[in-house]
Amino acid sequence: MRTPRGTRALSGTRALSGTRTLGAAVMTVALLATAACGSSASPDAASNSATPGASGSRAPLNSLTPLPDPLAFHGPSTAKLTDRAIDPVAGPQQPKLPATVVSHDRSGDRDVTITDATRVVPLDIAGSIAGTMAGLGLTNRIVGRDVASVFPGVSNVPVVTQDSVSINAEAVLNLKPTLVVTDGTIGPRDVIEQFRDAGITVVFLDNTPSFTGAAQLARDVAAVFGLSEVGGKLATKITADVDATTTAIARLRGQTKPLRMVFLYLRGSAGIYYLFGQQNGASDLIDHLGGFDVATEQRWHAYFPMTDEAMVKANPDLILVMTDGLASVGGVDKLLRSKPAIALTNAGKHRRFVDMADGDILSFGPRSAQVLDALARAVYAPGPPS
Repeated sequence: MRTPRGTRALSGTRALSGTRTLGAAVMTVALLATAACGSSASPDAASNSATPGASGSRAPLNSLTPLPDPLAFHGPSTAKLTDRAIDPVAGPQQPKLPATVVSHDRSGDRDVTITDATRVVPLDIAGSIAGTMAGLGLTNRIVGRDVASVFPGVSNVPVVTQDSVSINAEAVLNLKPTLVVTDGTIGPRDVIEQFRDAGITVVFLDNTPSFTGAAQLARDVAAVFGLSEVGGKLATKITADVDATTTAIARLRGQTKPLRMVFLYLRGSAGIYYLFGQQNGASDLIDHLGGFDVATEQRWHAYFPMTDEAMVKANPDLILVMTDGLASVGGVDKLLRSKPAIALTNAGKHRRFVDMADGDILSFGPRSAQVLDALARAVYAPGPPS
């Protein structure tokens, strides 16, 4: 079997990709971006949008009546998942151990051999690793989770993060895990590395926030459990589902002019306003939605503080936001009153905001296609104008 690009074979298993290293500034904002991604909803409860063909889904995108002119639509809309379930790509799995992979520690790459995966704590700010484990058929191995991991099958699993970005070390140790799998976006990182002193195997993955990265994460997580073949199947499914949904979105959009889109990160209580760029997944999301990515035009590689000048120059037609972030500034109308520069843009004049749950909108994993599907409905076929 061919070794995936960016990996190297170790003891008969696939190593993990080590091509991406986030700078400290980018990581800081990435942590902020999901600091409120924990949901109070039960992981076993349904949410509100869907993907074509999914259980309990809405009508497929190709059956919807799109807006005749998305630029003329007035009012905000919300994208929601109707089904949080993550179906295993090949049924429940038994890890094939030992498996040796590369762990991307802060001090440098190191080979780690996994011999026991009976009690696993997957950790990252978007819940992508736990979601990927579920897609691989390994949900029953999860004994602790980050607050962003919200899907059926983990409702009774203890949360071991304090504020979405900080680990509760004592809570982890009390669970007596045999394996911790993380990407370093939850910390302090040195505390997680020190779990090894307690006899816990720790693996740091290299996780790129993108749809391509979601497929690679499937392969990388699978390698930790010696399940490369299943990982390949999940990666193929993620890619195929995203491609099919992207094609359906293009048909739904038709020949209408691409909307100029930006992703605005908001935390009103802290006075934080950031325009997200190409390195945190926002550009990938906009591209697959058929929008014109203003971040690429303006060369915002990671994130950019929202200034009046930057917002007016960007002049988006539509602004993507996190639901809790929008709530933190008092909603659309209060945001426009407090930030007149936003009100001057086309999006502001039309109150054209699309929000989605903090833990969903920039999560990349087995539910990537569902996220795209839900956002496309809110962008191109929303409810009545307000």
